[in-house]
Amino acid sequence: MITNKQTGTPYKKYVVETDNTLLQWLTENLTGYSRSKVKAILHGQGVYVDGKCVTQFDFPLVKGMRVSVSQSKKAVSFKSRYLKVVYEDRYLIVIDKSVGVLSMAAGHSSLNVKKVLDDYFLKTRQKCRAHVVHRLDRETSGLMVYAKDMETEQILEHNWHDIVYDRRYVAVVSGEVRNDVGTMASWLKDNRAYITYSSPVNNGGKYAVTHFEVLARTTTHSLVEYRLETGRKNQIRVHSADMGHPVCGDTKYGNGDNPIDRLCLHAYRLCFYHPVTHERMEFSSAIPPGFKSLFK
Repeated sequence: MITNKQTGTPYKKYVVETDNTLLQWLTENLTGYSRSKVKAILHGQGVYVDGKCVTQFDFPLVKGMRVSVSQSKKAVSFKSRYLKVVYEDRYLIVIDKSVGVLSMAAGHSSLNVKKVLDDYFLKTRQKCRAHVVHRLDRETSGLMVYAKDMETEQILEHNWHDIVYDRRYVAVVSGEVRNDVGTMASWLKDNRAYITYSSPVNNGGKYAVTHFEVLARTTTHSLVEYRLETGRKNQIRVHSADMGHPVCGDTKYGNGDNPIDRLCLHAYRLCFYHPVTHERMEFSSAIPPGFKSLFK
């Protein structure tokens, strides 16, 4: 059993000696922890198996696997209606943002993730601030990472495309997308009204590539996974409109179809190399129930 000193957040590491399910193994091996406390750690995403965050109670463990258990109460005790802390260490914090929350301030009274995190850091006596690394639109939900210091922010900002190796969204789009998989590519450029325009030829903008896979479909809607090869502003929303299947609830890019009264776009997978420890960090967020309800 080792205390992980790399990340700043104390983790105890174990090696599995006999096959078992995760909850049962944790209950048997974590001395002084009640079953309810073990469940809280799991629910708070404080358990990693071979470097991947696992919250599944019956996850099968095999002899030789390595389990890391967070000894910090921060991620478990944090409560907010606007976001959930998924992972935290001394360098960065990964959160799952709700719909209707800005990534950073756009006015003195605007609700935003940065302010919520800064308040949290103050209350927990952490001498740091939340530094914005990337953004999600107010009406887009899902996973984001914030740096806790300027040095980490600079590493992430200047090496983003090398550090982030898998970034995916899921969306409900209008109509029945015929192709199961495909790729969209175009040049994207903003006009003075901050509307992003797409062109099949170089329009002086930035080249954008989006891969997609249809997860479910009906005659009226499709549930689509998007994997970003590039990370341009409004990339998924514009490319979806280019396909003739705009994201539901996206009035900015021509879609009045709004079956669940929200922009149906969710950042549900984020994988990157830790900017300081260089460990592989892989996070997933559940597809919103409202999205799934359209395909029962």
